Amino acid sequence: MNLDLDRHIRRESFKRYALQCGLAGFVVLVLLLILDAVTQTVLIAALGASAFIAFAVPRSLHSDPRHMIGGYVIGMLAGCLMAALESAMNVQGAGAAHAVMVIFGAMAISLAMFTMVVTRTEHPPAAALALGLVLNEWDLLTLAVVMAGIVALSLAKRLVLPMLLDLM
Repeated sequence: MNLDLDRHIRRESFKRYALQCGLAGFVVLVLLLILDAVTQTVLIAALGASAFIAFAVPRSLHSDPRHMIGGYVIGMLAGCLMAALESAMNVQGAGAAHAVMVIFGAMAISLAMFTMVVTRTEHPPAAALALGLVLNEWDLLTLAVVMAGIVALSLAKRLVLPMLLDLM
């Protein structure tokens, strides 16, 4: 079996790769220890994908605060709007209610994606957040915790940015 490994990994850069990936894991660990106690993991799981973007490609346009925080704001707005519309329909019957929830979940992703592209705040994990807000129960505390998480992730990346390399 032939493993297709990144050709750029050398002995000296391997340490750098391991450091950055470990740092991303540490930041997510701290966020989860703080945030997981008060909200659902499915809604903050998007932070794991955001941590990958922030620490694997730290100089990417999509890992700057405008995209990370702006994308999450848009994801939240799209998800909240579609969740409210879905709830307002008050569909009876488990099968029909499930189908309506799925439709509004897909619409939340579409709306978030469209708005992020138009406002130049593209951040793919934020579309997952929009979907999560339609498919899961949440409250204002959940929104505050998720927003605090993405802001903290952005700040953590900014603090260590001088020592980070783009790994992809």
